[in-house]
Order: sequence, then C-alpha cells, then structure tokens
Amino acid sequence: MKDYITIPHEITDKSFQMIQAEIDQIAPGYQFDSPLQEAVIKRAIHTTADFDYLKNLKFTHDVLTVLKTVLENQGSIYTDTTMALSGINKRRLDKLGVSYQCLIRDPEVMAIAKTKGITRSMAAIEVAAKDKRPTVFVIGNAPTALYKILAMQEAGQLQPAAVIGVPVGFVEAAESKQALYESSIPAIVALGRKGGSNLAAALLNAVMYNMDIEKLGDEYGRYSK
Repeated sequence: MKDYITIPHEITDKSFQMIQAEIDQIAPGYQFDSPLQEAVIKRAIHTTADFDYLKNLKFTHDVLTVLKTVLENQGSIYTDTTMALSGINKRRLDKLGVSYQCLIRDPEVMAIAKTKGITRSMAAIEVAAKDKRPTVFVIGNAPTALYKILAMQEAGQLQPAAVIGVPVGFVEAAESKQALYESSIPAIVALGRKGGSNLAAALLNAVMYNMDIEKLGDEYGRYSK
C-alpha cells in the first residue's frame, strides 16, 4: 500500500493547495472580490469537490459583511433541515452567543403546516418570523422556504438580515434561488440546480472560520477546521 497523509491539518492544507492549483488551470488569473469571499468559495469547493461553485456561487448586497455583523452581535440562525444544523459548528456559535434552531419538527410548525396545507419548511419560516433578533436563514433543501421568505419579506412580515439559499434539486430549486438572487435580501446563492444542506452548513462555517481574515491576512483561517 502506498504512503498517504494521516495528519488532519496536513490533509486539509493539501486539499486547499490542490483547489488553488486547479483554479489556476481552469480559470487563469481568476480574482476573488475579497479574502473572505475567497475563503467561502474555496470552502464550498472543498466540501463538494465541485468547481462549478467558482462561477455559480453569488454574493449580493454585501452579504458577507451582514453575516459577520449578525455573528458578532448574537443574532439567530434558522436552518430548513436538521442535516444543515448538524453540519454547522455549534461550538463556534455558542462561543459567539448566537442562537440556532431547526423548527421542522416543532409542534407549532407541524400544526400550521397541516392546517394551512403548506410544507413544514414554509410553516417554519412563519414561526421564525416571530424572532425579532437579526436573523439568518440557512436553506439547503427547501425551495418553498425561500419562496416563503421572499413572500413574507415583500408583505412586510419578515425582514431577514441575510439568507444562505442553496437548495438542491429539480422542482423550483433553480427558480427559487434566482428569485432570491434578484431580491433585495443580502444573500449567498448557488444558482442552478446544485446545492444541498452540506453546502449550506459549509458556507456559514466558512464565514465563522474567517471572520477576521481581512485583518490578519489571507492565510488566517483558510485551513481552519
């Protein structure tokens, strides 16, 4: 059997070196907008092994600054799936004093969904809207959740600080993300069909791991676990 790397941080370092080398090949001279954006996009690629995110991952309305502000000021995080919540570094959130929930199994959410004949993901947005703290929605699976956020925002019933909108799939996945991208809500959006709960969690983690990257230089946090 050939020798292979067994030290965790060396595996991560090597992965990010390979990511940069491939970016240099497929998009010579590619320029990121900021060190934090670079860290977030590379984390998306690291999580998925998919270089399409180099062009498909979009950032609107200074969303990275907004996300940092929410994280630094004890805001709230709501995910559409327990899988997305499980992938987020809750130890970091606890240290920051940020609350986090997935309401998909909440009794009130289930009752609203049954009564109104809507998805639990939509009902969860209605319940989360009662939270008056600065709120970030992390959506990796449910296009209906994105549409509900947009509808409630348009009606003046909800004003999310930011949305990470990366539902994966076929039915309304691309369309809901396009609508979010075109909205006034600060967002990270994965245009097209690709995405998922693992990506949604990775994007939020990447922001947390690299919140001070502009101050401390490009290397800070890039390989953090």
